Amino acid sequence: EISEMSERSKQNVAHGLAWSYYVGYLKIVLPRVKKSMEEFSRANPNVLACRETWKLHILVPLSCDIYDDLEKADSNIRYQTDLTETTLTRAGTKKRVYKHSLYAIRDEDKLWHCVVEYATPLQSLYAMSQDEGAAFSREERLEQAKLFYRTLEEILKGSKECAGTYRLIAYEETGEEETHFLSREILWHLRQQRHEEYALHEGNQPHNPSTTLSSTELNIQISESDLPQPLRSDRF
Repeated sequence: EISEMSERSKQNVAHGLAWSYYVGYLKIVLPRVKKSMEEFSRANPNVLACRETWKLHILVPLSCDIYDDLEKADSNIRYQTDLTETTLTRAGTKKRVYKHSLYAIRDEDKLWHCVVEYATPLQSLYAMSQDEGAAFSREERLEQAKLFYRTLEEILKGSKECAGTYRLIAYEETGEEETHFLSREILWHLRQQRHEEYALHEGNQPHNPSTTLSSTELNIQISESDLPQPLRSDRF
């Protein structure tokens, strides 16, 4: 009966997607991210100046609206190159390739470089909301996206092998046409990480955890309101 109730209320969807994303992808690639960035930095010493940003930046749009091409999402985001590939044999596939792309984010006259990609399971949530067979409403999609983020955050916080290798960037679009909304979100996190690195060099405790913004700061609430909640109060 409990299983049927959970299935009817779709409580297992986001939870399952978050665990699948972690076990089937993040747990594999995240421990290798810093090594790839170290290799790139040795060959390009002037590009990745801030070591605190040597992480996989994972975009979590609560709308589940994902662009396959980040350059089309925001013209201030430009593809630079791919990091060293990781090749593994997985689930019967020989030499399965895992790789990440390095992007340059324009900040007025300055360029910030980081590895960034979307949380791909959100594409499944979006597709379910468009499929009549899934009977997944827009409101349910929003709640599931929030639950996906919270679940993934808790999983990663408990993962020793993934510590210090990622940054979750959860955000909710304002609904207005903002040409550079996404680049501003990424830049905010890059600046925070730079601040954290300086704080550590000076012997002070950083204001925010190095892995991600906390749920309290993001102010994402689950199942307490049908209305979208602001992710943070400080805006550009």
